[in-house]
Amino acid sequence: MQLNELRDYIGRLLEIDRFRDYCPNGVQVEGRPEIRRLATGVTASQHILEAATAWGADAILVHHGYFWRNEDATLTGIKKRRITHLLQRDVSLLAYHLPLDAHPELGNNAQLGQHLGLLAQGRFGEQDIAWHGELQQPQTLAEFAARINQHLQRAPQIIGESERKLRRIAWCTGAAQGYFEQAVALGVDAFLTGEISEQNVHVAHETGVAFIAAGHHATERYGVQALGQHLAQQFALEHRFFDQDNPV
Repeated sequence: MQLNELRDYIGRLLEIDRFRDYCPNGVQVEGRPEIRRLATGVTASQHILEAATAWGADAILVHHGYFWRNEDATLTGIKKRRITHLLQRDVSLLAYHLPLDAHPELGNNAQLGQHLGLLAQGRFGEQDIAWHGELQQPQTLAEFAARINQHLQRAPQIIGESERKLRRIAWCTGAAQGYFEQAVALGVDAFLTGEISEQNVHVAHETGVAFIAAGHHATERYGVQALGQHLAQQFALEHRFFDQDNPV
């Protein structure tokens, strides 16, 4: 299929125009016009670019791309090497940030909830990015942490009483620790996100609501895979997901 057709389809699917984001969503680096092989990854790191282009990707689709708000706009250092790698090989880079977090089926939060057995009941936070709902069966914080470890293959950092029974959960992938107090106000038993900040520890202790930091990268691996698989089925593309270990 053509790159512009792929761009337009994803733009409509993820409703990118309704988001106020920190980076451009869509084609960030333009390569060859025809797409047969689509690679996906969480972040457009040099490792992912090299692995994807070695496989023969015509385009690479990621959650974390380039050109973030307030970053240095010059093409030097790491950014120069990454973009040069793409341009020399005529490979496109497409990136979708908040729209990929928010999509009700293919998004990071929807996919994480499915993997962890969470039944979504509502949304909250900036642009309704964060989700809240219930566990299919009540379990202790320790049991839920073990489930997270099993599915994400990463031991989460837990602030809370391990034997506390959990039913209502709020979650938001990535660096959404700033939503913790909004989650507390919803009356949940625990809040799950990727990263933790110093103040989250005190809020957890003083409210009794557990805080779970399961990894920025680990919580955001599923959305881009789901989107890539959807596109492969829709347009008969070859698709491969490339991962890079990241403890954060």
